[in-house]
Amino acid sequence: MKKSLFGAILLLAILVPISTMAQINININIPLPPPITFAAPPDVIAMPEAAGVYVAPEINVDLFFWNGFWWRLWEGRWYRSAYYDRGWAFYNQVPSFYFEVDPHWREYYASHNWAGHPWNYERIPYQRFQQNWRTWQAKRMWGGQKSWGIEGYKARAQQERRGMIEQRRQEYQQRPEVQKHQEYMRQQGAQRPQQRPQERRAPQREPQQRREPQKEHEERK
Repeated sequence: MKKSLFGAILLLAILVPISTMAQINININIPLPPPITFAAPPDVIAMPEAAGVYVAPEINVDLFFWNGFWWRLWEGRWYRSAYYDRGWAFYNQVPSFYFEVDPHWREYYASHNWAGHPWNYERIPYQRFQQNWRTWQAKRMWGGQKSWGIEGYKARAQQERRGMIEQRRQEYQQRPEVQKHQEYMRQQGAQRPQQRPQERRAPQREPQQRREPQKEHEERK
């Protein structure tokens, strides 16, 4: 029995890169979010004032698409995946796009009114979105539009925008579930043996835009 266990550990060490094993070690106690049930691939809308961000509006979970990945927040923790319905992995930072997302977007969506302006958003079918989001990104035309479908839209001044993002960042840090997760991570860090200077890992960076798999989704039978 001991020989078999040792052999399995040795095989894992050979096949799995050290950096990957370190990531597994960090994330081993982090639970994964519950699955989201979809009857069909979700439509999305372009999120106003958050360049390159899309959201699936017809589910009760905030499911975002940004930078080639799907993102979701659950119990104060962030997860990302190449797919909207599976493959979630813990992401140990807050993705930078999130503080550009207006926290009242669902109210605006329901009323077709974005902060006092008529909002003629378009629900984009999943297949069309997958075929076009890179082009829209390159041309800075979100959903094929430059103003997100907001009538009379005027971009915020840079200073106002920075202040708004900082305010949202502070409000986010005050959420009970976020504070609970941060305390958990501090405890995990205190319990983990200190690494030697040459072994310290670089902070996790924002993911590079990924290449789409040839088949983004396969319908479950």
